[in-house]
Amino acid sequence: MFSEFILNLKTKLTFPLPGEEAQFELAHAQRERIMANSEEANAYRPSAVLVCIYPNAYNEPTILLLERPTYDGHHSGQIGFPGGKAEPTDFNLEATALREFMEETGCLAIPNFIGNLTPVYIPISKFMVQPYIAYLTEKPEFKPDEREVYQLIELNMKDLLNPELLKETTVTPTPTLRFKTPYFDVNEKIVWGATAMILNELKVLISKVN
Repeated sequence: MFSEFILNLKTKLTFPLPGEEAQFELAHAQRERIMANSEEANAYRPSAVLVCIYPNAYNEPTILLLERPTYDGHHSGQIGFPGGKAEPTDFNLEATALREFMEETGCLAIPNFIGNLTPVYIPISKFMVQPYIAYLTEKPEFKPDEREVYQLIELNMKDLLNPELLKETTVTPTPTLRFKTPYFDVNEKIVWGATAMILNELKVLISKVN
């Protein structure tokens, strides 16, 4: 089951991506998102995240997410993918995604990269996020960095396709900012913003008929 899923996903990644149209289905305000060809986007800090997929105990594809600790910052307590900003020592953004993944999760196994999704632009934190997709043939041992990770969260791929996972809520990312947003309900956790947008593009991609 897992091997077939990865082979199918590799094939789908060779075709045009669902792109911003799929991402914006989970955006709280499309007009506030910065388009890739805008002049403002050129000033954003490059960053990358890793969408790591591995088999669970039933050989079903599973996506790794993590919950950030509570801190004084824009993404305090939020659910996201392993990742972060590019460093001068990173050869490219793929290297950024891998470095951040290994630092944050403590995983020693090196995932196999198979493609990427559409970049997501985040005005509030000034990041331009490039999502990469990779897989491991078995679930690795994780030793998450307690400073950067409160807990690891697993999302079964079949659950991602469940329409009941999609809900709407009101979030308050800052004391002065409050708005309604669509989100994925993952283990009773609110997954919204850029992470939800990336997940939705992946959902649309794997739902496509070859």
